[in-house]
This record gives sequence, C-alpha cells and structure tokens, in this order.
Amino acid sequence: MFPTPEEAEYAFYEAMRQGDAAQMMRVWSDDEDVACIHPGGLRTLGPRAVREAWEHLFSNGPIAAFPGQVKAMTGVMNAVHVLIEQIVVNTPRGKDTLSFYTTNIYQKGPEGWRMIVHHASAAPREAELLDRPDFSRTLH
Repeated sequence: MFPTPEEAEYAFYEAMRQGDAAQMMRVWSDDEDVACIHPGGLRTLGPRAVREAWEHLFSNGPIAAFPGQVKAMTGVMNAVHVLIEQIVVNTPRGKDTLSFYTTNIYQKGPEGWRMIVHHASAAPREAELLDRPDFSRTLH
C-alpha cells in the first residue's frame, strides 16, 4: 500500500487533516495487535477499536495536525518515528497551537508499510526548544 514509512506517515496526517476515518484506516495495519493512545485517552487495541476511536475524534471535524522534528529509525521490517506533533485549535481567543510528543511505528508487510502504533502525549508549549540532543563526546 505504502512503499515507504514516510509515505504512510504523510497519508496518516493527511487523513487527520481531512477528518476521514476510512482514509485513516487505510494507513493502519489489519493486524489484531495494533495500538493507539491519544493524549489523555485510554489505550485502544485492535483495528475495530482504533477505527472507533478515530471516528469519535473526527465527529468534531478534521484535526489540523502537522508533524515536525521527525527522528526516524528504520530497519528492514519496522520503522519508528519519534516527533513533535503540532495541532492547531480554535479557542474563544483565536487560534492556538498545542504540542504533542508522538511515536508512530510502522511495519512492512506484503503490501508495503502500514501503521501498527500511534502514541501521543501532551508536550510543553516550548517542546521544540527543549529537546535534549545527544552531544558527541570527543576524547582528546
């Protein structure tokens, strides 16, 4: 279905921005072991429960979600993307942006790459500034 994990991730965020549960589930694996955890929510297991969770979220309309600062670790059959997700929301004072630490895991199957885990949790507003990179330690 998706020749690379990056293309699967693009389709995932496009489905969020469209608020389209059917499009969203094309990204997800049909495997019974899929898992989804939305910020402040319960752990959702299995494709049917994952679909219902997305349908519930999309009942309020599309989600203006944008991935950033993606750290991708890709192996032969699995890919892990750790990123900061930015969600634009409407508030009584106007638009605001919320940040979420997110882990998306993809698995390669006979039809290409599909999502098997999405886990997002609230991050501080300054999340992008607070990253703690691994500094190289050069010995002299």
